[in-house]
Amino acid sequence: MDNLSSLFAGYTAIWVIFFGFVWRLQIRQKQLQQEIALLQQKLAAVQQERPA
Repeated sequence: MDNLSSLFAGYTAIWVIFFGFVWRLQIRQKQLQQEIALLQQKLAAVQQERPA
């Protein structure tokens, strides 16, 4: 039974690390989307100021 508890602890640690990694990726993706939106707004403003 000692091996079973070690196996459970190992799988639990792997899943915690995996979900933490996915959570961190989601945060970074949201930040990048906000930055892209800001850059698109700035580009649109510059294009409107400059005659075509």
